[in-house]
Amino acid sequence: MALKCAFLFPGQGSQAVGMGREFYEGSDEAARLFAEASDKSGIDFEKLLFEENDMLERTEYTQPAILLVSTIAHKLFENEMPLKPVFALGHSLGEFSALSAVGAIDIPSAVELVHLRGRLMAEACSDKDVGMLVSLGLDDKKVEELCAAAREEGASVWPVNYNAEGQIVIAGIKSDLQTLEPILKEAGARRAMLLNMSVASHCPLLQSAVEPLAEALKESLRDNFIAPIISNVSARKYQSAQEALELLPKQLVSPVLYKQSIAAFDDETDCYIEFGHGSVLKGLNRRATKKPHFNISDISSLESTVRALEELA
Repeated sequence: MALKCAFLFPGQGSQAVGMGREFYEGSDEAARLFAEASDKSGIDFEKLLFEENDMLERTEYTQPAILLVSTIAHKLFENEMPLKPVFALGHSLGEFSALSAVGAIDIPSAVELVHLRGRLMAEACSDKDVGMLVSLGLDDKKVEELCAAAREEGASVWPVNYNAEGQIVIAGIKSDLQTLEPILKEAGARRAMLLNMSVASHCPLLQSAVEPLAEALKESLRDNFIAPIISNVSARKYQSAQEALELLPKQLVSPVLYKQSIAAFDDETDCYIEFGHGSVLKGLNRRATKKPHFNISDISSLESTVRALEELA
């Protein structure tokens, strides 16, 4: 029986200066993709990723950097083991990396697209003091109730990332999040902490970015899916450009249903492979599934993952 693997792609928060260096220095194909992405987007990825700088924390540069490293990790894996996934799933930005992995968009175009996505998100938040806050230890319903009560009092706060049991990220106006912080703790949260984010992702504050992203998507997507994507918006599969055109703009203003997606489709896979720097999604999956989880972030992890999968197969 063929090994059934799900491909996972991280979102913002997984970035670090130096990520992708081993790929760039150890693979001619990776170096070529760096050059093509730089030419297409106008971003000097060597400088952005391999030199200390402040730009990597700005969402319009964070997003293309993470996508480039994640998609190169996948491409190099594909060269070693041409394995078709049973599905691909990305966390927020990672959904665009997943689209590239299944053939719906080429890597340089995906880089250019998420560079625009990041710019649109930054512009939507430029005249507001926004932020994001993580709540640990409260169930979904309680967090939703507290946010709804705060909105009734005039606050702008929304649960936006359903990451794992007891872990929800809330987006909104920073002062409103600061007011909500002690309320979450009084309700029993083990921790409620502002994150280092300059945008308020997946909430109504990004409405102005929806239409421009939808227009750009029309120019980039192709109907060439080799496997289904799990939508962040619906936690359901889709496998066409038309469905992607409908769902991806909504993703900007809709919660990321990550844990719901894992729960819904865990029984369809034998293992998970996470492509990109770090192992953020492995941490989220720890309590959600007992299936093996591999991460490909450099040459050594690529080699060890290929060996492990050959043994499993």
